[in-house]
Amino acid sequence: MTRFQTVDRATPYILPQSIEDWLPEDHLARFVVEVVSKLDLAPLRASYAGRGSTPYDPGMLLSLLFYGYATGVRSSRKIEAATHDSVAFRYIAANSHPDHDTIASFRLRFLVEIGEYFVRILEVARETGMRQVGSVSLDGTKVKANASKHRAMSYRHARKIREQLRDEVDELLRMAEEADRNEKRTVIDVPAELKRREKRLDLIEEAVKEIERRAAETYRVEKEEYDGKMAVREKKEKATGKKVGGKKPAEPKAGPADTDQVNFTDEESRIMPMSGGGFEQGYNAQAVVDNASRLIVGTDLGHASVDKQALQPVLEAMKRNPEGLTTPETVLADAGYCSKHNVEYCVERGIEPLISIGREQHNIPLLERCGGDSELVSRNKEAPCSTESECGQTADNSMDRMKARLKTAGGRAEYGKRKGVVEPVFGIIKEVLNFRRFLLRGLKKAKGEWTLVCMAYNVKRMHIIRTS
Repeated sequence: MTRFQTVDRATPYILPQSIEDWLPEDHLARFVVEVVSKLDLAPLRASYAGRGSTPYDPGMLLSLLFYGYATGVRSSRKIEAATHDSVAFRYIAANSHPDHDTIASFRLRFLVEIGEYFVRILEVARETGMRQVGSVSLDGTKVKANASKHRAMSYRHARKIREQLRDEVDELLRMAEEADRNEKRTVIDVPAELKRREKRLDLIEEAVKEIERRAAETYRVEKEEYDGKMAVREKKEKATGKKVGGKKPAEPKAGPADTDQVNFTDEESRIMPMSGGGFEQGYNAQAVVDNASRLIVGTDLGHASVDKQALQPVLEAMKRNPEGLTTPETVLADAGYCSKHNVEYCVERGIEPLISIGREQHNIPLLERCGGDSELVSRNKEAPCSTESECGQTADNSMDRMKARLKTAGGRAEYGKRKGVVEPVFGIIKEVLNFRRFLLRGLKKAKGEWTLVCMAYNVKRMHIIRTS
């Protein structure tokens, strides 16, 4: 007869167990606690008044958040439950059990301060072997907001509902006057219905004003860009005495479009086209990933659906990084970031831009795939240039030089690294870290949560580098 090991849950231990015995030495939870111990948490601890019940240590709560986000457990209620159910969470909480209100309040109260530790974690990464940043890849991903797209209203529909509500308010007032005059009771509760419609009318009025405000701001930016382009064209025409070729820039139109929308749950979020098709209420999250270490060295969040406007802010945010991690040597980005302004901005900062000038087709021709400086192409008279230096000599501005660089084998090989670097990072964040939707509402809070997610990813990545 087969004998099995005894399952004994009733006999008590003679000596108490140590928390240190609960996890293996190389466990992620231990590494999270180690990283948080290297952060200066004095500003967080100093903000407590010292009155009331004894608070939980900020280091422990921050470790719970980092480990929770790194393992796909973001809800404060689930984190509270995990301090009972999970050995790793029990280890971090030192066998205590902070309730979900405490965890949620800590996250919301110190969201800005927690974001400041993004730089310090990069410093810890340098201490563990990460050198200065070289080539980086930039990309964006759409993340759903904590709001339904069905709670959004277009400018045209808002104005229609506004007129309808105004007519209904006038009708209710007329009914009330008639009832008072004839001393008769109405079939409906006029005061309640009037209050309900006036409240909704105020909400619609705010939505219309917000859409008009956004449209005015957009027009101001687009008009400045249009005036700048027209000034350049006029300057060229005066210098050459000839009309500038190409399509003339379209002058922007003032005022909101009928399709412009605002969301009543999170008015700072926007309707975004999603990669899988369709539209969702969300934000546009940006990340700069170091090609060598696969660590995120720059983050930003915005509500513009196009990436072209996001390059400069996210690179400016990198200026807060530790010395050596502030300015990359090369930036790889897809066609969504391509503009003359972005290319010139990179060049002025001493960064080589390799930004695709358009979506490439699949199965490109052999000569083009091999690159301009290959022996095969150098024998072909139709090649744009045979060497990188030759390409550079024929270019008269930053955009042309970048285009020429992208035609060479070296440039194509360097740009080819982008997709294999930044897109897997977003895949890990969405699939492994289970981050597909923000918990917090509003641009400022969502930006803080995105930074928290990126820090959790970095801690997880640093742990993998150490243990591999």
